[in-house]
Amino acid sequence: MIEEITKLAEALIQIPTVHSRPNEIIRCAEFIEDYLNELGIQYQRFHHNHTPSILVQPKSGKVPILLMSHFDVVEGVEEQFLPYVEDGCLFGRGSLDDKYAVALSLVLLKHFFIEYQKRGMNQDDLPFGILMTGDEEAGGMNGANHVLSFIKTEFCITLDGGSVNNIITKEKGILQIKLVSQGKASHSARPWTGINAIETLIEDYQKIKLLFNCSKPDHWHRTLNFSKIEAGSSFNNVPDLAEAIFDIRYTEDDDINGLLEQMVNSTQSEIVLIRKEPLFTAKQSRYLELLLELNPEIQICAEHGSSDARFLSKFDIDGIVWGANGNRSHHSINEHVDLQSVQSLYSKIDYFIRKGVEKNNA
Repeated sequence: MIEEITKLAEALIQIPTVHSRPNEIIRCAEFIEDYLNELGIQYQRFHHNHTPSILVQPKSGKVPILLMSHFDVVEGVEEQFLPYVEDGCLFGRGSLDDKYAVALSLVLLKHFFIEYQKRGMNQDDLPFGILMTGDEEAGGMNGANHVLSFIKTEFCITLDGGSVNNIITKEKGILQIKLVSQGKASHSARPWTGINAIETLIEDYQKIKLLFNCSKPDHWHRTLNFSKIEAGSSFNNVPDLAEAIFDIRYTEDDDINGLLEQMVNSTQSEIVLIRKEPLFTAKQSRYLELLLELNPEIQICAEHGSSDARFLSKFDIDGIVWGANGNRSHHSINEHVDLQSVQSLYSKIDYFIRKGVEKNNA
């Protein structure tokens, strides 16, 4: 089984589905469609705001369990799109985030589909569906956020985080802001005649930073990252404009609107809201209880990052974040996924789905 998943994942990795190359994202969607067409599996192709997503589910539109993954990736050097296997790991851009999960979902679907056909059943009898989207790395607004509104499912496994023995039930929310500082231009030989926008921005940054002084061993508190700055046009000019972007991650303990108000009131610069995304918090459900019952070794964890799972709450869908092992190599130059863990994850999901069917039919 792992050979089949690996071969498919390698083919997916070779398609450089970065957002600077939108045609490649389309090509990857078409590759997945070809895979499904060859098997005779029906699917829905969404194309919302130039973003492709592919959904496989029963015609009724009701599916007990949904597996969600994404086939877009972050930028990488060309060599990263030449996958290879070494020391039991598959290396390449998207190997861990998130093309192994697309391959796993497709192979699992294939084997269930063939098995059900042999038993005289068809696609409408399948106990799970799969959703593969093309914009998770760009925010997911045109992929998961759009397509989930057309799905009726009881439980969603977002295959984009955690590890085989660690299920994620909480992810931090996202707040991204731009700080815009206005100054007064002058010659740098006479700085007293101008107002340096960079200095004003730095002063405001220090004020904002005071709102992020919490430090816990597990770091489950709000955090601030100074991500980007643009200012100045020449060495001999006092800059009259400076802009900076900050990435804030927050927890359920934060009043994010109150925090934003505090930042506005304590700074001279203009604060522009770029993006505000909710937390993901899983609710207790019979499917989660079943999963833990079948896998007592699994631990419940929280994640500092974010995934498309944050859209589940919007559509009142229960779910978790789960995935294979990869030494947290997401987005790194040596991104990789442990193939033994992929095999283990496949087996656990397969068993979980089958036991879920038994409970539903009992």
